[in-house]
Amino acid sequence: MYVCSCFGITEKQVKEHADAGACTPRQIASACKAGTDCGGCVRAIQAVLGRGTCPRRELLDRKRAPGTAADTTAEAAPGIAPGIAPGIAPGIAPGVAPGIPLPDAA
Repeated sequence: MYVCSCFGITEKQVKEHADAGACTPRQIASACKAGTDCGGCVRAIQAVLGRGTCPRRELLDRKRAPGTAADTTAEAAPGIAPGIAPGIAPGIAPGVAPGIPLPDAA
């Protein structure tokens, strides 16, 4: 049975990609383009994938578990304000050393 009619991808092909390690519709799309045109097959791909065992998904589930060290940004990276990427200081352009003035815009 066809799952993606835009690219002619069958349920069997989706299962083969899943067996090779693709755990999400996005990973299936990277492997065979299914779901990247009209998007109508994404739910069918999700249904084929189900909630089977996937090493990547298990890691994500552990990170999302309440009370773990990765639960909040402050616990995962002490001293970093929530919403600010590590290594980026507020108000400083990436690649610019602090304390060096930027040239005025002409």
